[in-house]
Amino acid sequence: GAMSVDSITDLSDNASELLEALQLSHPHELDPRRSRGKKKQLSLNPITWQVPRIVDRCCTHLETHGLQTVGIFRVGSSKKRVQQLREEFDRGLDVFLDEHQSVHDVAALLKEFLRDMPDSLIPRELYGAFLSTATLEGQAQLDTLQLLLFLLPPCHSDTLLRLLRFLAEVARHAESSWDPEGRQIPGNKMTVSNLATVFGPNILQKEKPGEKDAGALNFEDSAAIILVLQRLIEHHHSLFMVSPEMQCDVLRRLFQTDPDVIEYLLRRK
Repeated sequence: GAMSVDSITDLSDNASELLEALQLSHPHELDPRRSRGKKKQLSLNPITWQVPRIVDRCCTHLETHGLQTVGIFRVGSSKKRVQQLREEFDRGLDVFLDEHQSVHDVAALLKEFLRDMPDSLIPRELYGAFLSTATLEGQAQLDTLQLLLFLLPPCHSDTLLRLLRFLAEVARHAESSWDPEGRQIPGNKMTVSNLATVFGPNILQKEKPGEKDAGALNFEDSAAIILVLQRLIEHHHSLFMVSPEMQCDVLRRLFQTDPDVIEYLLRRK
């Protein structure tokens, strides 16, 4: 009597929310190389990777061409070229970013997209909750951040994970290093703290862009935003993984509320 479930939209609201959380429990789904389905609905096998094309392509371009660029995200760009790229993405064109595009233009485009999203990457209704984690320390802070991340819609969750993975890679190249032949490879100087300072206000927004007081943050909020984003960058892999204990709790709840989907989930596992 197993229930055939192909899409989360086929399930009741309660089961839908639980299954969306369970998408975080499969390590292979954190792998950017895994195949991305073409279906628009949120498929359960595998769950579709919901990252806007502009974000994924900007991150991929900068990972390929910009990790050794000193001051990436802080050096000025060409407003005209950035606007042209933005318009091409807005028109739905298949924009191909290669070595001919300026690293600084692509970096500016990524920041602009995140800043101007109609609903910020971390939804505004969770702004205060995320900032409050800055007053916590150690494992309590990380546990609270993880639970808040589980509240994000799938598209926001996937996009935030893609961005955090990219920012962690940028930070890994902040310091100069040497190749096997002893030649120095310049660092980009963008530490986790620097990246959190640049991206924090674009990801955690109290007001919509253009609204009164938008961008006007007090010192306490600014410091908290930077600290929270630092923690998200530093611990992104573990924060986006559901523990076995929590997964068992969810399965037990599903057994009580929607037993028909248990066999499907266990078969998928």
